Amino acid sequence: MALSKSLTRLVMGLGIGFTAFFAILMGGLPLTILCLVIVFLGSKEYTKILENKGFTPSYKIIIISSLIFALIAYFNRLDLLPLTFTVSTFMAFMWVLFRGKQPYIANVATTILGFVYCGWFPLHLLLLRDIGCCDPIFHGWIKTNPSFEGAAYALLLLFSVILTDSCCYYAGMQFGKHKLAEVISPNKTIEGAIGGTLACVLFCLIFGILIFDLAWYHSLIMGLLIAGFAQIGDLCESMIKRDAGVKDSSDIIPGHGGFLDRTDSYIFTIPVVYYYLEFFVENNFLDLLKGLF
Repeated sequence: MALSKSLTRLVMGLGIGFTAFFAILMGGLPLTILCLVIVFLGSKEYTKILENKGFTPSYKIIIISSLIFALIAYFNRLDLLPLTFTVSTFMAFMWVLFRGKQPYIANVATTILGFVYCGWFPLHLLLLRDIGCCDPIFHGWIKTNPSFEGAAYALLLLFSVILTDSCCYYAGMQFGKHKLAEVISPNKTIEGAIGGTLACVLFCLIFGILIFDLAWYHSLIMGLLIAGFAQIGDLCESMIKRDAGVKDSSDIIPGHGGFLDRTDSYIFTIPVVYYYLEFFVENNFLDLLKGLF
């Protein structure tokens, strides 16, 4: 039975990993479809978790907003982002006003949190994939990404998070003595967090310098950001589940739990890495600041 569970977990993990790998390489529509599948299923799990707490966020508004965010990222129309956030927030209020039920404030707030946490944050992967590509090529609605620079960064992020999670687990099992966040996630330890961080930093230094030709300090910072926010994302999802009295977000993935359980380490990491690359690696942040004064 234990072997069967381990084999199921391994097969499902490899299947998800290879699917993400090839979607990132292809970019464009395949990656967008994969992101939307994850967003739709993750949002469904999110609303179910919140219902255990007595809240009823609007799944429909979360999905509609996330679809618009995906189109903005796909067509690189970030100028429409303020309008989209404004309209989506209005919709959350109006849904509660005309169709919602108590508690009103919590239902509005959790709906807005839903399309940010489950939608906009992970959809930054589409923006990350387009880094280094000045003008994506469109054939009708089909987009191709002629540059693989963004794919390389996204794959570095993908493998770095996997390595961080794995090394946190094994370092914690071997050396863990001091609890990292005992109330939120009792099994996580400070020693495990340090082990995962060191492994991630070393991985980013090696591949950042040798493969991506990144400056050593950019590689170091990338490793620290990925390791830090992967663990923060994991803890934040655990915090939501703990508050709602839920162990797993769902059981949709055999041996792994739900989509939120498998992607929680990426939810914060993807936007953080994207903005670091965009403002500090691809562009000079100090020059951008000078333009403000």
